[in-house]
Amino acid sequence: VDVKTAYVPGVDSFAIKMSGGFFDNPKIGLPSLGGLMVLFSSKTGVLEALLLDNGYLTDIRTAAAGAVVAKNLARDNASAVTIIGGGLQARLQLEAMCLVRPVKTAKIWARNIEQAKTAAQELAERLTIEVTATSDAAAAVGSADIVVTTTPATQPLVKCDWLRPGQLVIAMGSDNTHKNEVEAAALGKADLFVCDRQSQCERLGELHHAIEAGVMSAQSDYPELGQIVSGVHPGRSSDGQLIVCDLTGTGVQDTAIATLAFARCLDAGAGQDFDS
Repeated sequence: VDVKTAYVPGVDSFAIKMSGGFFDNPKIGLPSLGGLMVLFSSKTGVLEALLLDNGYLTDIRTAAAGAVVAKNLARDNASAVTIIGGGLQARLQLEAMCLVRPVKTAKIWARNIEQAKTAAQELAERLTIEVTATSDAAAAVGSADIVVTTTPATQPLVKCDWLRPGQLVIAMGSDNTHKNEVEAAALGKADLFVCDRQSQCERLGELHHAIEAGVMSAQSDYPELGQIVSGVHPGRSSDGQLIVCDLTGTGVQDTAIATLAFARCLDAGAGQDFDS
């Protein structure tokens, strides 16, 4: 179970999110992720809203984070995407990519090929681009401009030797100490490594495994996504750079989307008032 929170200066509310991850649930017809968000006033601490979203807001903000990375770190002409994974987040990531880059083709690889085929068919119909399922992970990764990993894997699915100059790899799934989607050597191979929050990635993310493997150093300062977006760090400096971005998910994202959702609910007159 994951619990995240963050206060953002200038924002009137802050969220506390409780999210469970039970990755065998699909075997019994249930989603892997769930949860809820609670919104409090930043000024008084008074409860403002209970958002019973069942993980929906987390799904959306996670996909949005991938799009932010692609917008700021992918080549402008990046048009081929490979998604590792065939679940809901795989679908949302590709949809988000299409909003920020001129995606023309996409490949879906999953450990369950039937799941990949289903996702590919649904996405092709929804996005009206060429989306295909593949059983060849190496070829799919090697041919992509953008690679997004969306699984709870505990052993690397993306190998260092598969990567080439100019690519952007976005690792989304490694948000706990035992999760690992990208071979540690790939982080060392990258011309630029970016994380969402270094202190967190050192404990939970792909960076955590790369430090353990001796490929990366905990004493080094790596640019964070916020620094890229704000212009503090220049980000991609050439089309030939191989960039790896490690996203473990932050409380800032949860506060941002919970605050937005609450505002939209108020505007729409949605929700139900209750006294406590």
